[in-house]
Amino acid sequence: MRKVEVTPYHPRWTRMFNEEADQLRDVFGSVILDIHHIGSTSVEGLKAKPIIDMMPVVRDIHNIDGFNKAMIAMGYEPMGENGIPGRRFFQKGGDNRTHHIHMYQLGNPEIERHLAFRDYLRAHPKSAKEYGNLKEALAQQFPYDIESYIKGKEQLVTDIEQKALAWYRRKT
Repeated sequence: MRKVEVTPYHPRWTRMFNEEADQLRDVFGSVILDIHHIGSTSVEGLKAKPIIDMMPVVRDIHNIDGFNKAMIAMGYEPMGENGIPGRRFFQKGGDNRTHHIHMYQLGNPEIERHLAFRDYLRAHPKSAKEYGNLKEALAQQFPYDIESYIKGKEQLVTDIEQKALAWYRRKT
């Protein structure tokens, strides 16, 4: 059973992202247009589950399944869409997860949502602190219940996402 663990921010997360991004570029080449560090580990100072969330953007999502063997060789488990149409999801590390890959085709609205959320938390430390504190409390309350952890942060995530998207669209 996987334990829900939220830790203080660690600067090594940026290095871990960069190292993995280089490996993904080696595997996918020009198929990947860009790779973004997303999720809580991408926000300096934010408490997070120590799993690096990465978002490669590709020209055609339908070509990605052909790379499943290469991803398995890198230690990833291909999960298909994993509940989000138009996404390809990969996880690495089994019960001791280290990386999640959320791959989207250029133009997918999920890209804007992820970038807006990340950039908003980077620019609004008070919201980031509130979010981190909630995650930490939920991890302590539900150490072996990831569903309750996710459900417990759902309302705050939705509130931040709405503010983040409005802020991001004004900014860009």
